Amino acid sequence: MNEGELFYTSEEARPEVQGMRPGAEQGHAASDVRSRPEPRPGEVDTIGARSLTFSPEEYLGRIAAVRGRMRDQGLSALIVTDPANLYYLTGYNAWSFYTPQLLFVPSSGPLTLFMRDMDARGATHTSWLPPEDIVGYPERYVQRPHIHPFDWVAFALRQRWEVARASASPVGVEIDSHFFSPRAFRALVNGVPEWRLVDSFELVNWIRAIKSPDEIALMRRAAEVTTTAMDAALGTVGIGVGQNEVSAAIAGAQARGSADSWGDYPAIVPMLPTGESADTPHLTWTDRKFVADEAVSIELAGVHRRYHVPLARTAVVGQPRQELVRLEAVVAEALAAVLDVAAPDVATAELARTWNRMLALAGLEKPSRLGYSIGIGYPPDWGERTISIRTEDEQVLEAGMTFHLICGMWMNGYGYELSESILITESGCETFTSFPREVIRL
Repeated sequence: MNEGELFYTSEEARPEVQGMRPGAEQGHAASDVRSRPEPRPGEVDTIGARSLTFSPEEYLGRIAAVRGRMRDQGLSALIVTDPANLYYLTGYNAWSFYTPQLLFVPSSGPLTLFMRDMDARGATHTSWLPPEDIVGYPERYVQRPHIHPFDWVAFALRQRWEVARASASPVGVEIDSHFFSPRAFRALVNGVPEWRLVDSFELVNWIRAIKSPDEIALMRRAAEVTTTAMDAALGTVGIGVGQNEVSAAIAGAQARGSADSWGDYPAIVPMLPTGESADTPHLTWTDRKFVADEAVSIELAGVHRRYHVPLARTAVVGQPRQELVRLEAVVAEALAAVLDVAAPDVATAELARTWNRMLALAGLEKPSRLGYSIGIGYPPDWGERTISIRTEDEQVLEAGMTFHLICGMWMNGYGYELSESILITESGCETFTSFPREVIRL
């Protein structure tokens, strides 16, 4: 099959492709188009290029790191669909991820961002990509039972001379991305049969694990929002107050931010397991009213420019039950031991073993992982889906890594949550916030 030749069963299924690379409409040779210099961040006259979150050098370094890992994995190209990775590589940021979108990263040459046509202009407002590398698919492809946007994208890639030169080696796909559906995968398989699509194994996510100084600076600003949001929660919880009122106070504080750092929307809504329901995580809220001596586990995140700093604390209006008081002391001591161990060249498994030993001395155990890597987040998760802190994970810590240590103890009919977001430094670790590590009595 030659470039541009593909069989379609109906006229409606045949894509109408606009946005070709310069020269395509004049019939220039593919080699002329492929030789177009790769655009540099900040060098085009768009709103996005003029207001980059990071320096052009940082974006170029990220793309170089991705291509280096692509070579290591034997990939000729990479298809990126995780909105966090789109943001990391291009700066693109909008609530458009509920419809199919992808960034095509070839081994060399310009990147191409494909998205719904109505969102393409938004990409010029937030990303550094030039308009010719932002391609919108027609509205008639959105949420149709018999055609998929990636049918159109597959043909567009062919028309842009990307298919043949990426056919010599496998093409990586973010198989585990939350917003990459089986239908999307099937559309690519059918639309580009020349390609051997393989799992990229979170290629970009792993590069994100080590934060640059500028990323760490953003997380420190996010931590200011975290502190403001937790203060708002603790200042609202009270006897007769509904869970929904506390959630509203948190959401308002998350959006307003601190005096110096505006707040972004979180990847996960506030979670408020209360009373007997605190024996499990991830419960949100209802209009249930707080009563005296009842504990609530509050888990939330402050966000600034998509960088997340989560935090969990347990609070009670009145007196905590004795079981909570016992957990309070054990968990605080175990977490302190973990923070003492956390440092470069230490395996994450050693953090988990330290935690487990401290719990075992008190006759306790926590079956779930102790923590995970954090940074950029989009719904439905603020984790990076790479490093987990558990005994089976031998990943070695490096300076610049950031984690959420979630010391959740979910017992029978009650629970206790305490967490810290941490940064691995050159000599150890530090926490992003400084709340007391105890049951907070209100």
